[in-house]
Amino acid sequence: MWNNSLQTFLVGTIMAVGVSLSGCNSSVDDVQDKAGIDAEVGEESVAETETTTAADTDVSGATVQPGKQVQYDITAWGSENVESLNVNDLEGIQATFGNVVSTDENSLDYASNPAAKYRFMDTDAPYLDIIDSEKYLELGWYFANPTDSDEEKELSQEHAEKAYKLARELMGDEGGNLVSDMLNVQIVKNKTIGGQKVELAKCEFYSCMLVINKSEAPTDDS
Repeated sequence: MWNNSLQTFLVGTIMAVGVSLSGCNSSVDDVQDKAGIDAEVGEESVAETETTTAADTDVSGATVQPGKQVQYDITAWGSENVESLNVNDLEGIQATFGNVVSTDENSLDYASNPAAKYRFMDTDAPYLDIIDSEKYLELGWYFANPTDSDEEKELSQEHAEKAYKLARELMGDEGGNLVSDMLNVQIVKNKTIGGQKVELAKCEFYSCMLVINKSEAPTDDS
């Protein structure tokens, strides 16, 4: 038989080891539980971030700008009858845009040829320009962004309406359709429209430009 003192010592040691192991298991369980909670919180944070990012971008991945999109009442513009203009009738073309505020005789056209630029707005206002050279007639105006002020948007609409009217005077209803396509961010290159050779027509990055090749324009006798 074991000595009572020795037996008592061994029993005490075994109980102490059991308590120690129980404490370790409890600590491991606590660590695992905490890790699980942290993982769930991390997943929720990632999901919230992805949701926020998706809300701030469009389907193409571009950042969505706050503000109201500019609307163009093109249907109302097309109801007015217009008289046809020749692409070389500079005075008649200018009259549709209004009064010339300033003239730069040392400007350049679409192909970097010498040209004259006629501005119909002050330099600090959304621009409305005509650039005229021996070969090209260019119409240019400010294309408002949703983040612009109401005044800038209104001027952009007025400029677009004038360009729409002038395009109809130069190219008939096809010219009006062309400007409508431009305002819907469609780009046209090297296309004959209403008898005029359109080198480029587009609206993007705050700017609209319509370039007509005058050297290929029909004559009055054609």
